[in-house]
Amino acid sequence: MKRAIFLAKKARGWTNPNPLVGAVVVKDGRIIGEGYHERYGQLHAERNALANCKESPEGATIYVTLEPCCHYGKTPPCTQAIIENKLKKVVIGSFDPNPKVDGGGIKILREHGIEVETECLKEECDKLNDIFFYFIKHQRPYIALKYAMTMDGKIATVDGESQWITGEKARAYVQHLRHEYAGIMVGIGTVLADNPMLTARIENGNHPTRIVCDSKLRIPIESQLVKTAKEIPTMIATLKNTDIEKENKLKEAGCQVIHLPEKNGHISMEQLIVELGKKNIDSVLVEGGGIVNGTLVKEHLVQKVYAFIAPKLFGGKDAKTPIEGSGIGAINEALKLEPPEVQMFGNDILLESKVIDKCLQES
Repeated sequence: MKRAIFLAKKARGWTNPNPLVGAVVVKDGRIIGEGYHERYGQLHAERNALANCKESPEGATIYVTLEPCCHYGKTPPCTQAIIENKLKKVVIGSFDPNPKVDGGGIKILREHGIEVETECLKEECDKLNDIFFYFIKHQRPYIALKYAMTMDGKIATVDGESQWITGEKARAYVQHLRHEYAGIMVGIGTVLADNPMLTARIENGNHPTRIVCDSKLRIPIESQLVKTAKEIPTMIATLKNTDIEKENKLKEAGCQVIHLPEKNGHISMEQLIVELGKKNIDSVLVEGGGIVNGTLVKEHLVQKVYAFIAPKLFGGKDAKTPIEGSGIGAINEALKLEPPEVQMFGNDILLESKVIDKCLQES
């Protein structure tokens, strides 16, 4: 199962909105085939593993990180392949919460006389698919905040300088995160200040869909995002009844303009997330400034936080911080996080932490 988990991770950034899945076929104590779900729309892990077998898999055991599917989608059900190849046993890591599966795969296998063992390394297998599990249950993207700050909690100097707070190793890791998430979101302030590309700058990187929160449609036509919108999907989220002429120019440049209702003088962030879910965007890495982050935090729309901390001090009461806006008034209303995983990138620290489910907080 550890080998299956390793294989599943190789597809990070390529299977969205499908899950990461790895599979290993074992016969007489030997691995005779292995595979993983490599790209969205391509064969699932079980079928790849069976196709790669060096000898007949009849009577073998297959270890798979996620319950095999039992429905027709872009590919035939994996339960069918397991049955047709006459496997003796299936060892499963995670249960699949997809309503089209949700225990159905296990039931079909057992009905055909195949032994099924569940919850093998379940915690490790579950961790592979935080995004998929959230998206399939809620039909809206998994939202992760990413920011870099100094040890006194500043994301820019008092004069607005922000490049670069962290070192090269931390910034290189961020490119991998961009590759893994289906979308990347910023506020218009970030676009006007930095004119970013928001791409995954790694070899064979999969660029995320770029999303700009721009209530007043201020994004410059000559910005890098607009100029490259025909090559990389780019969405501009704005209020209704904005500048029609500007909107038409953006569309001609390849941008998709999304009209949203107003909330507190800005676009409704919750409605934006709902709309992104409808467009099959299962995850969004938010690299916006303090205003965008503050809105998401206050409205409890965040599932994860990546906080990079650099050993620097900027000071200044007016220097920008990661979470701005009106803030949360009472301590018991705070967004609570799980104990963080800690990594070092050169001199910088990354604190990676999931948000504790709001229902669990309230209970």
